[in-house]
Amino acid sequence: MASQPSKDLETFPNPHPARDYTIRIRMPEFTCLCPKTGQPDFAELYLEYVPDKLCVELKSLKLYIWSFREQGAFHEAVTNEMLEDLVAATQPRFMRLTAEFKVRGGIYTNVIVEHRARDWQPPQPVSLP
Repeated sequence: MASQPSKDLETFPNPHPARDYTIRIRMPEFTCLCPKTGQPDFAELYLEYVPDKLCVELKSLKLYIWSFREQGAFHEAVTNEMLEDLVAATQPRFMRLTAEFKVRGGIYTNVIVEHRARDWQPPQPVSLP
């Protein structure tokens, strides 16, 4: 059983690659360090993606998120870094990462970053009567 953080993101084959579907993952315990003060920053992360051939394995995602605990990073930088790593590992059709940072000095920060595969178009939404 792993008891150390890791930057390695494991994947597994998408069980339904012919279908567009959305995977939503909520990670309420993200922490990193403020690069100016060294104090901890806390955030709730929301990952949404439409997989192509691969899905991210959740235990490795947990260890990956843990790996930022001692890293100093601006909110914008760490959110973009995570999206880049997740896209590199899974090559999704679409991916959005939302980081909602907790209050610090009376200021809340939300950072939303997205990736869209070059040829992917979202399906038309269905509107029921």
